[in-house]
This record gives sequence, C-alpha cells and structure tokens, in this order.
Amino acid sequence: MKVAIIGGTGYGAIELIRFLYNHPYAEIEAIISHSQSGQALGTVYPHTSGVLEKPLEELVVKDLAERVEIVFFATPPAVSKDLAPQFLEHNVKCIDLSGDFRLRSPMDYQEWYGSPAADESYLEAAVYGLSEIYGEEIAGANLVANPGCYPTATLLGLLPAVQNGWIEEKSIIIDAKSGVSGAGRGTSLNTHYPEMNENLKAYKLGQHKHIPEIEQEIGKMAGHPVKITFSTHLVPMTRGIMSTIYADIAHSVSTDEMIDMYTAFYQEQPFVRIRRNGELPATREVHGSNYCDIGLHADKRTGKLTIISVIDNLVKGASGQAIQNMNLLKGWDVATGLNYLPIYP
Repeated sequence: MKVAIIGGTGYGAIELIRFLYNHPYAEIEAIISHSQSGQALGTVYPHTSGVLEKPLEELVVKDLAERVEIVFFATPPAVSKDLAPQFLEHNVKCIDLSGDFRLRSPMDYQEWYGSPAADESYLEAAVYGLSEIYGEEIAGANLVANPGCYPTATLLGLLPAVQNGWIEEKSIIIDAKSGVSGAGRGTSLNTHYPEMNENLKAYKLGQHKHIPEIEQEIGKMAGHPVKITFSTHLVPMTRGIMSTIYADIAHSVSTDEMIDMYTAFYQEQPFVRIRRNGELPATREVHGSNYCDIGLHADKRTGKLTIISVIDNLVKGASGQAIQNMNLLKGWDVATGLNYLPIYP
C-alpha cells in the first residue's frame, strides 16, 4: 500500500519515515515539503542518505490522490483542516498528526488555537485516534485525528480509573514534563541550548492547547464535563514525556487493586505496559519505542492516587501512534512495523 507524508521535514515526519521504511505492507510513495521541495531527503536529514533516496515534492492534490491510499499530515496547525477534505473527496484516507480535527467544538478550537476551525462536518466525521481506547471506531474511519503527545500519555494513564469511577474527576491535577523535541525542529529562545541546558521551566500554565483535548476525552469517558489542572514543563532532554497525575480516590482501593484493574483494562493492548507494585517507569525505558509505561500508587494515608505515565513523545505521542492507527484502518495487527524494543541506554 502506498502512502504519502505531507509536511515531510519535521521531527514527526522523520519518525514516520523511520517506521514506514521497515513496515512490511506500506511503501512511502511521496514526501511533500513546500519549503524544501526539490531537495533530496538526505540533504535535509543526512542520516537517511544511501538508505532512502527520495526527492521532496511540491503538493499537487489530484496527482497525489491518484498515487496513494493514505496520507499522513505532519503539518503545523491550520494546514490540514483545508487540505484533508480535498483528499477525502478523492477517497484517500487521512491521518492527521496536527490538532485540526481533535476538538469537536469549533468554538474551542478557535479559542485555544487562535484560528477558525475546520468545517464542522469534518470535525464530526473525524475519529479521535487514541488507539487503545477507540480501536473499533478507528478501523472504520476515513479521517483519524491523531492525539497530541501530552494527551496520549495523560489519557492512557487516567481513563481506566475514570471509567471505573475510582477517582474524583474534579480533583485531577496533571504535572507533565517533556523533552524539547516536542517543540519541533524550528528554533526559538525557549529551546536554545544555553537557555535549556541544566534548566527546568514551566510554560503555558492554564493556556496549553492540549487542555481542551484532555478535558474532552475525560468528560466523554466520565459522562459529564470535567475541568483539570494541567501544568507543562520543559526538561533538558531530547525525547520523552512523563505525565504525573494526582487525583482523589473515590473508594477505598489499594495499589494492588489499581494495578489489577489497569492490567485487565489493557490486557489486549501490546503497547501499554503496567508496572508491578513498587516499580515506577522512566522515560529512558520507552525511548524510541511505541510503548506507554504506567506506574500506580494508591496512598491510603492521603486518599490520593498517583499515576506515572511515560511515552516517547515522537513515537507513541505522534508517529508511532499514527502508524498504529494505519494498522487499525487496514485491519492489520496493531504492532505491525512497530514491534521494536526501546533504545537503551
């Protein structure tokens, strides 16, 4: 099956290329880059030289739609909302790694992203691509809204407890930390080496665009609106997200009972690994992989549940999950092309 990547020179795109290159059923037909079209991929990413010799192309929708079956959008916000409908009209399935189709409410998108939303009919048609939760819906979709990196780690950590009614949703506090690759390949003062090295800083408190996405999905699982406290931090590492989540326990539940419930919830999901009592995951342990590792601690003294959820932000938080969703769309085993051990150390 032939696929295309639009927005082909960012970190998300190069991870798509890395996994698709070894995928047994998918072939990269085209890599589209408006800013660097005509250049060889190896010029932009020298580590691909002699391995994948592909020219970067300009986008011509009709031509590309005749060549491929699925398009991945690894584009900034406010790009795919205009382009994806054109491919859908040509019966090409779309997997969008930007945020253009994640939020059901056009007003929420306008408020948090600062630009007009996609046509509401496409927002309604899009399936939220949290693979472990919405696998059946994804399998029948034409448009998949790949989740953000912070929401992936956070929701996989929270949703089992929410579904079982074991926590008070109004008490949820999320303390999330990310490596700087989450900011993309562009340069900025925030990610400049002298500013970031040996430094830890919070940013976008109460303003992060992933807040409505997390609230939307928790509220959907809970059956009522939910507001969260969500704090994000940059740490001086390249990859990885650790989402540390706190919530009041609704009933008297032990750590072992929590672990048993989470293990049962994800028992059919190969990429979610639940740690044993007393073991907590670290970002290094999922580096370069599509795994989400979750550790749990129910504190009887305080009545609080602490959830530690870690992912590689570029893989499970972006491109790996996009390929997992492609596998679901095609009816292939979800682990196809993704079954790699994390890179360690």
